Amino acid sequence: MIKLSDLGQVYIVCGKTDLRKGIDGLATLVKEQFELDPFGGKVFLFCGGSKDRFKALYWDGQGFWLLYKRFENGKLNWPRNQNEVQALSSEQVDWLMKGFAINPKIKNTKACEFY
Repeated sequence: MIKLSDLGQVYIVCGKTDLRKGIDGLATLVKEQFELDPFGGKVFLFCGGSKDRFKALYWDGQGFWLLYKRFENGKLNWPRNQNEVQALSSEQVDWLMKGFAINPKIKNTKACEFY
């Protein structure tokens, strides 16, 4: 398995992205919509309508890598905030690749009475 966080800072493009876009379309989206540098050695993650696949765009200094992954079992827990991009920690990247939320929420409950 490729560990995306080893390549550089990982950014997640929240919401749905048209995965029919190739390298040029995704790099343009990163530059124009989010005002980030697609040539900066960062990894950008994009998810389409179904949450069982994503694309990753990465510039290695000589050219772009476009990685595509489809999970056979399970789904990604992708943030839904349209038009937002977030930097992820390596721990959050690992959580996402395992199907967990990148911002887990702990539900507060009242203490139970035992007596």
